[in-house]
Amino acid sequence: MASALTAPPPPASLKRIVAASLIGTTIEWYDFFLYGSAAALVFNKLFFPGSDPLVGTLLSFLTYAVGFAARPLGALVFGHYGDRLGRKKLLVLSLLLMGGATFAIGLLPTHATVGAAAPVLLTALRLVQGFALGGEWGGAVLLVSEHGDARRRGFWASWPQTGAPAGQLLATGVLSLLTAVLSDEAFGSWGWRIPFLLSGVLVAVGLWIRLSVDESPVFQKALAQAEARKTAARTTSRSTEPEQLPLVAVLRHHWRDILVAMGARMAENISYYVITAFILVYATTSAGVSRQTALNSVLIASAVHFAVIPAWGALSDRIGRRPVYLLGAVGIGLWMFPFFALIDTGGFGDLVLAVTVGLILHGAMYAPQAAFFSEMFATRMRYSGASIGAQFASVAAGAPAPLIATALLADYDSSTPIALYVIGAVVLTLIAVGVAKETRHRDLTEIESTTGDRPATAAATDTADAPPATDTAGTADARTA
Repeated sequence: MASALTAPPPPASLKRIVAASLIGTTIEWYDFFLYGSAAALVFNKLFFPGSDPLVGTLLSFLTYAVGFAARPLGALVFGHYGDRLGRKKLLVLSLLLMGGATFAIGLLPTHATVGAAAPVLLTALRLVQGFALGGEWGGAVLLVSEHGDARRRGFWASWPQTGAPAGQLLATGVLSLLTAVLSDEAFGSWGWRIPFLLSGVLVAVGLWIRLSVDESPVFQKALAQAEARKTAARTTSRSTEPEQLPLVAVLRHHWRDILVAMGARMAENISYYVITAFILVYATTSAGVSRQTALNSVLIASAVHFAVIPAWGALSDRIGRRPVYLLGAVGIGLWMFPFFALIDTGGFGDLVLAVTVGLILHGAMYAPQAAFFSEMFATRMRYSGASIGAQFASVAAGAPAPLIATALLADYDSSTPIALYVIGAVVLTLIAVGVAKETRHRDLTEIESTTGDRPATAAATDTADAPPATDTAGTADARTA
């Protein structure tokens, strides 16, 4: 029977928590993907003029990759304080940072106005975006995972994951609308600023919703237990070792899990940015497709992606996280050559089919990822562990993916090396997930009994004379049993 800590919250409360996480992640990803789409469409001309068009695109994608470089730092900082202070406070901060940076991009002067200062300012704001997103993902999925119960954790935790396609859908939709109603000259002159300035309104809405939810009960209980142990130690005049920093603790107790998470992200992250960002370059240059057609195909596919993610999450509750993840990885590897062959036809239907099937298969990896990573780590180091595993991988995976794909296209004038690049990432993911343990039935509070949030030697020393700490459910803390 589930403990009081793992009993599901009232449906209305859980839905409010899911909604807060979903809306927040949607806004964050809208901001992040908006930059990626603008980098492919207009930033090469506005901030890197005078270069060959493809070289300008490469430079534009380089600033795009800079945002990924800042994500690990965000993961470290937000993970540390999220494990110390709670998930909610850090999620509010990440939303404010991301929204503020995106709004400021909409006000930036271009190269024609301020010269070399323009790309420098653009890069600085991209760094802020990456830093904020590095802290957002872990907190959003943990807030849902730690409120729900193990039986449907895959389904509920997959909803914050839909923030990625929802943000992509929103960003691409706004850009598609603007390119449809504005001339190329008007869009390049001032129209591109509108979606960035809209972020200010979205952040105000997201902030209002995010402030209305409660802190994770699993985190609150773990924090209370840690305080109880400190109080007991002071009462009995025992000396205790200082509590380890979350980063140090997670690297000591969960380093294998971090490597698994990083490997699992390789195929998922690389394939996503090839399918949604690089396609805007490939389809418009090699396949001769119009910018509007390429945007519309991503728009339609993102809507399907949004719909299938919860379904994949629910399936992971029935058959496990690993089987669903492996299915998606193998599927992406097999789809890469048909993906580019369909785009090369230049037909809109073929383009939509290529992107939609690719994102459906990507969803099989992305949907169970939130629950899978959450179930790997102990509560007082879960924010750090999940964030570090996810965001450090993004530096090697998603960050250079459009850059590498564009460079391969420039060097070989063929999609074959790009397909092989994605397939190589699939192999790494199959190895990582293949050696991982299934986590579907884990109780998030019971992980503490095997890892704890203190060094094992200290725990062993304390159990001899310390009174057992008891939680509100009346059960002794497993660390002192």
